[in-house]
Amino acid sequence: MTKYQSTLNLIGRIAIAALFLPAGIQKLMEIEGTTGYFRSLGLPAFTLLVWVVIAIEIFGSVALILGYKTRFVAVGLAIFTLGASIVGHPFWAAPQDAVFIAQLLFVKNIAILGGLLVLASSGSGAFSLDARNSKS
Repeated sequence: MTKYQSTLNLIGRIAIAALFLPAGIQKLMEIEGTTGYFRSLGLPAFTLLVWVVIAIEIFGSVALILGYKTRFVAVGLAIFTLGASIVGHPFWAAPQDAVFIAQLLFVKNIAILGGLLVLASSGSGAFSLDARNSKS
């Protein structure tokens, strides 16, 4: 991978993390609201599930930014994003006045999933802990 490609890879990793990191931090800072939101989706809003989601979003983002275990993390976040899309944005079950927004959010998540899969296939590039660790 050239330095140009590695630079774009780093920017892409940061851009993807910019979606997950603030979401995880917001869930953490508003834990009661997060639990209530999970309940509204019909999810068992027990504490462990909420903490697992927060951990995935925060630690997954940090790992992407640093380029640590990038392929593994990207696949994990892609699976997480698919699940979140199906559970959180079921446009097929949305009220008529909310279908457009739910569909837009669902498709946005599918695009993010695509970016994560491309990242999983390409790896993290030269500007990453993965590259540094492979030189050791």
